[in-house]
Amino acid sequence: MSLSGKHIADIRKDYQLAVLDEQVAGDNPFAFFHKWFEDARNADAEEVNAMTLATANAAGKPHARIVLLKGLDDKGFVFFTNYNSEKGKDITENPYVSLVFFWKELERQVCIEGTAEKISEAESDEYFLSRPAGSRIGAWSSPQSTVIDSRDILEENYNKYTAQFGDNIPRPTHWGGYRIIPTSIEFWQGRSSRMHDRIIFTQNADGAWQKSRLAP
Repeated sequence: MSLSGKHIADIRKDYQLAVLDEQVAGDNPFAFFHKWFEDARNADAEEVNAMTLATANAAGKPHARIVLLKGLDDKGFVFFTNYNSEKGKDITENPYVSLVFFWKELERQVCIEGTAEKISEAESDEYFLSRPAGSRIGAWSSPQSTVIDSRDILEENYNKYTAQFGDNIPRPTHWGGYRIIPTSIEFWQGRSSRMHDRIIFTQNADGAWQKSRLAP
């Protein structure tokens, strides 16, 4: 199969914006992630909190999709979803997951590996009530990841729950947050000639972070 115009194999970019060394990365991967995240926001990175979430079920079959980071503390990275979705079922069967952030504007990515666990109901309630009403109704209306006959089902559900709840929309029990508790966080800075900088923090058994450089 051929493609019109430039061939896929010929598409490339030489990264030259910045460098990354061990001293710049510091000793706290959470603090450095905060810095890079703010750098991306200041650079007007599009969908700055978008991250690829990769999961695998009990059989080891992988699935990946884009989700949005909605919280970060000294424990981990938080996102929200339908617990009955494909990702929710995968996490129930196999809590090991990975995340990838890519900020093309800065030629940077962050790769995170760890385990996922549900956050508290109080935390999920707090975030759910901060969402626009339409998004809250949407959480009730969509049986996420299941096969449906047509979009009409979604519209009917949306109208039904809008009429049922009015302005008082509670959080459905099947919807809430997960926190990804990292065991490794890798910071990647694009460099010229594919000689990229990669600094990885790996958590030891005692909870301390060990910093290393990886070959690109």
